[in-house]
Amino acid sequence: MAVLEILHHPDPRLRQKAKPVTVFDDALQKLIDDLFETMYAAPGVGLAANQVGIDKRLAVMDCAGDKSQPQPVVLINPEILEKSDQEEMEEGCLSVPGVFDRVGRYTRLKLRALDRHGQPFELEATGLTAQAIQHEIDHLDGKLYIDYLSSLKRERIKKKLLKQAKER
Repeated sequence: MAVLEILHHPDPRLRQKAKPVTVFDDALQKLIDDLFETMYAAPGVGLAANQVGIDKRLAVMDCAGDKSQPQPVVLINPEILEKSDQEEMEEGCLSVPGVFDRVGRYTRLKLRALDRHGQPFELEATGLTAQAIQHEIDHLDGKLYIDYLSSLKRERIKKKLLKQAKER
C-alpha cells in the first residue's frame, strides 16, 4: 500500500467529473487500499479517487469514531436515491486543508453503489455518514464543499491556499 498525494484547491483536476468504474481488477483493489491508507494517514473520514488525480467514480470512507474498530466503506459509482432533513453542518476537506465552514447537507439518505468487487448494495445513512457520502459524491461530480459558500469566502480561501502552496 502507498500514501498518495492529495490534490489541493485550486487544482483543476478537482473540478473534473469522474468516469464510472467498469473494470474490477487487481489494480482497482490496490487503488482502493491506497485510498484507505492515504485517508487514514491524512487523517480524514473520506477520500475520492479524483482527490489524488485518479479519474474514477470511486470513494472510500470510514466514519467510525473509534480508530480501534474501523468501519471502512467503499463506494463505486454511487448514486443517492433518497434524501431528507437538511441542516447546516461544519465541514472541512483534505483538498482544502485548514479551512472549515458550515454548509447545508441532508441528514438522512439512501444510497446505491457497488462494493470493491462490483457487487451492488444499498445503504441508509444518517448524521456524519450521510454528510460524508454527499461530500464524496460532490467530489466525484467535480464539486467542492466551498462551492456552497459565498463567492467572497471562496476567493479568500483560494488566496490562502495559493499562499500556503508558495510557502511549501
